[in-house]
Amino acid sequence: MSGTNIRENNAGMNILPTVTTISGMKWMDKIDEINRLELEEIAIFPTCLDAEKRKKLYGMLERSSVKRIPYVHLRCDMDVPEMEYLMRRFETKVFNIHTSREFPFQCDYSKYAGLIYVENIYYPLDEEEIKKFAGICVDFSHLENDRLLYKEKYEHNVSLIEKYKIGCNHLSAIKKETSHDDGSKYDRLNIRYDSHELGDLAEYDYLKNYPRRFFSDYLAIELENSIERQLEAKKYLEKLIIKLK
Repeated sequence: MSGTNIRENNAGMNILPTVTTISGMKWMDKIDEINRLELEEIAIFPTCLDAEKRKKLYGMLERSSVKRIPYVHLRCDMDVPEMEYLMRRFETKVFNIHTSREFPFQCDYSKYAGLIYVENIYYPLDEEEIKKFAGICVDFSHLENDRLLYKEKYEHNVSLIEKYKIGCNHLSAIKKETSHDDGSKYDRLNIRYDSHELGDLAEYDYLKNYPRRFFSDYLAIELENSIERQLEAKKYLEKLIIKLK
């Protein structure tokens, strides 16, 4: 399913504010904010919501100002009919998913494998798994965390990122100091620099380490911060990314 990554520029690049679901029911506040701001286009990451909570999310979105959700983060129990609902109702174009080594797939995604991109996260990317899907979702903060802490893993992932199509991206923060992580079972050092909470906008400046060809048409601002703060970040990111070579 995969193809060579031949991106030379960021024409059509779409940086999307995102409803993330890491912090409990905080995502409901984001829907309220979206309505207040009358936003019509967002990304959603329902990766911490079970099927019943996802139904609640979708119901709220159907009654919201949102018309399009071009980018969705799949959870391993989201099935093909759920994907088709999102494509039909909200014009979803691309999905990303965690590696099956982290969260074993509960569904057969072969029908829409050409729309799904495998994210780099705790485990090194598996080339054989990438070949079964459309390519790679580059999560820049995870990649930068590996550059700082896990050189061998970083070099392995970059070699595959250079080889396969990049269909979507996550944009999260990199902190100046490390913190302990709940995902420590995957990490030798039990520390991380990457974060889903943005403080200063300069916590995005690490993106200057990466070439423009690593940036796709669909970039989700993966932050637990408010939508309003994400829109501030979007302006900052647009100015930063356009200067990359």
